Amino acid sequence: MKQSLRRLLTEDLPQNYGANPNVVRDTDKYVEEYVHGFVDKWDELIDWDERAKSEGDFFIEELRRRDVKRVLDVAAGTGFHSIRLIEAGFDVVSVDGSPNMLAKAFENGRRRGHVLRTRHADWRWLNRDVMGRFDAVICLGNSFTHLFNERDRRKALAEYYSALVHDGVLILDQRNYDAILDKGFKGKHKHYYCGEQVTAEPEYFDEGLCRFCYSFPDGSRYHLNMFPLRKNYTRRLLSEVGFQRIDTFGDFKETYHEDDPDFFIHVAEKRYDSVDPQANSPGDLTK
Repeated sequence: MKQSLRRLLTEDLPQNYGANPNVVRDTDKYVEEYVHGFVDKWDELIDWDERAKSEGDFFIEELRRRDVKRVLDVAAGTGFHSIRLIEAGFDVVSVDGSPNMLAKAFENGRRRGHVLRTRHADWRWLNRDVMGRFDAVICLGNSFTHLFNERDRRKALAEYYSALVHDGVLILDQRNYDAILDKGFKGKHKHYYCGEQVTAEPEYFDEGLCRFCYSFPDGSRYHLNMFPLRKNYTRRLLSEVGFQRIDTFGDFKETYHEDDPDFFIHVAEKRYDSVDPQANSPGDLTK
C-alpha cells in the first residue's frame, strides 16, 4: 500500500484546502477530503432507514427489469447501495477511490451479516484493478462530480462502458446543478441526505466549482469541492462515449419540471440498436 493511503487509513487528518479553498479544483483532491471524521459521520448524514424509504426500490426495479445479476458499485461510499443490492439478491462488487470509505463500507457490511467484496480503484484505471464484466455499473451519491477535468470524465465513462457486458446498463446520478447555477440553491427536498439536523448546502458556486458544506449537530463542519455538471452535458458525454439510450429521471420520477428535482438519475444502456433510440427520445444532448 502506498504511504499516502497508509496515512489516510491510520491518521485522523483534518481537511486542508489551503488559503483559498475556492481555487482547489483537482480531481484527485476527493481522496483527502474524506478524512476519518467526515467518513465516520457520513451515515449520520444519509440516515440509511430514511434514505431507503425515500428512494424506495427504484434502483432495484431498474436493475431487475433488465435481468441484471452482477453489479459493480463504483462509488460504494459507506456501503448503502452495495448492501441494499446484496440483500435484494444481486451479486455485487464494491469499489471506491477513498480507502476510508471502503473500510467503513466493509465494517457496515459485517454489522449486517455480509462480507463485501471491496476493491480500491481509481475510475480512470477501473479495468486495470477490477477484473470481469458486469451486467450493471452504478455510480451514485453525486460521486461523478468529483471529476474536475473533462478528459477524466470521458476516461471514467469509457472505463464504465468497458466494464459492462454487451447489453449492460450504467446508472449514474448527479445533483441538479443547473438549478443551483441558474437560480440559486433551494434544497427543499431530502431524498438523498435524510439525516435529522444535518445540513448540506453550497458555500460557493460558479460554472467550474460547487463547494458544499456539511454541518452536523455537534458543530463539526466538513466540505467537498465538486464540479457542477449540467444535466444535458452529462447526457451528451454518455452518448459520445457510446451509450445507446439514455433516460433521465428527476428525484426518481420520469416526468418532472427542470428546476424541481434535487437530483437527476441517468439510466444509460449499452445495448446496441441499429436504429438510433435517441431519435425519438426527449432531451437535448447538445448543451
